[in-house]
Amino acid sequence: MITRSISPTQPPRWQSLLAQGVQGVDELLRLLRLDPAQAPYPIDRHSPFPLRVPRGFVDRMRPGDWADPLLRQVLPLGQEAIPTAGFLLDPVGDGPSRRPGGVLHKYHGRALMILTGACAIHCRYCFRRHFPYSEAHAARSRWSEALAYLRDDANINEVILSGGDPLSLPDEKLTELVAALAEIPHLKRLRIHTRLPIVLPERVDERLSSWLQNRRFQWVIVVHSNHAQELDQTVAAALMRIRQTGAVLLNQAVLLAGINDTVTAQVDLSERLFELGALPYYLHLLDQVQGAAHFEVDTERAQRLMGEVAARLPGYLVPRLAREAANDPAKRILPVRWAQAHEPMDEYSGEPPPRR
Repeated sequence: MITRSISPTQPPRWQSLLAQGVQGVDELLRLLRLDPAQAPYPIDRHSPFPLRVPRGFVDRMRPGDWADPLLRQVLPLGQEAIPTAGFLLDPVGDGPSRRPGGVLHKYHGRALMILTGACAIHCRYCFRRHFPYSEAHAARSRWSEALAYLRDDANINEVILSGGDPLSLPDEKLTELVAALAEIPHLKRLRIHTRLPIVLPERVDERLSSWLQNRRFQWVIVVHSNHAQELDQTVAAALMRIRQTGAVLLNQAVLLAGINDTVTAQVDLSERLFELGALPYYLHLLDQVQGAAHFEVDTERAQRLMGEVAARLPGYLVPRLAREAANDPAKRILPVRWAQAHEPMDEYSGEPPPRR
């Protein structure tokens, strides 16, 4: 348990870095030495889903490169405002799964708690970019409604802490929540879905490591990295600290056009993750959320691409190609397909969207 307190005048370093993140398009472009007049695609400076990215993540971007795979994940484009048929505000059916107190209950045996709407980074493909966080997060009632729901269903043995990003909450709140969850006898596992160890690795400090060593639960930490370029030495140190707590460490990624939709990008990501002790677990097809259509890779191409990846890597390094669909009892796991000799797969599916 965390026993030491922090003076309110001395926040942890990670909180200071979180507050100092880049929140303006012009500042981001200036840091990367990019002239907006030369942009190969239209930029949206007034998106209702605003830009937000930690400075340490910006440092991993290539200056002067509009096609940088990290930049493309965070830069708001004009295409996001163009309605696309088949793309929805709630593509995975979160709405019908909502339960009291910020709980989502879709699948047998496990339930998800929306702890917060806050993230360190605003990924442009986020499937919850339209989620009503103000009315549906567990902290609104100091966890009481969510805890009551979890207590009343003895079939739930795993709780998933999600958001937003659950690790954007202070250690004190996380400690309070886990202490309450520990009093529910039928809960066995806690799973955290988080991007902070990747985009703000300073979050994994001594206090968080101590919290993760609470042995009442089996811990599963699912981080989210889409490209090997994200995984520098600061991230390596953070993932090592997580591993040292005894938690199971997995990675999930999203297949994104023009960012990681090549065999080389996927092989490099899996190899680098394994070097750092994280098992490549899921590669998600894009959730069809309104505003993200320009990132989509079609299913057949994704299956062929992963067939090539499977031909190059041992099975334990090949993430499962998955799609989440509303009303399904579990994620759909898609089979790989073998590309024909005339089908080169080590090319991006398309160029950046044209200027309009």
